[in-house]
Amino acid sequence: MARTEQMESLRESLESRGVLGQLKARIRAEVFSALDDQSEPRPALSHDNLLINELIREYLEFNKYRYTASVLTAESGQPEVPIDRQFMANELKVVEDPSSRSVPLLYGLLSHFLSSSGDSGGKLFLRGSAPANMTRDPNTLPGPES
Repeated sequence: MARTEQMESLRESLESRGVLGQLKARIRAEVFSALDDQSEPRPALSHDNLLINELIREYLEFNKYRYTASVLTAESGQPEVPIDRQFMANELKVVEDPSSRSVPLLYGLLSHFLSSSGDSGGKLFLRGSAPANMTRDPNTLPGPES
């Protein structure tokens, strides 16, 4: 019984210090890395996916989800070195003020859409845009004519 109590005490201690979650995430990342089939080539990373992945990575790293970010990078084929933020802002046609540079671009984009009312009753009209390497079924994805 003492052994069980020690294990529970150790678990609680690791959890209270935030270490247990980090250990679990690290183990998941290492298992993924060991199981990842490096011999299977990944599809080319489209420009859109590169930008989306970078927005997600910046968010993950800002929130200290480093192991999740490392799995995203490994699995997606995203470059190991983060893309320059100014390049990202230019590609997304975003102008930042000094205070917005302290948070991920994704927060600024979300804030913009949550606070703007737009011309269509607060709704943003999205057009279908599938990556070039994705098969497109005209019956399920809206086309440019939509």
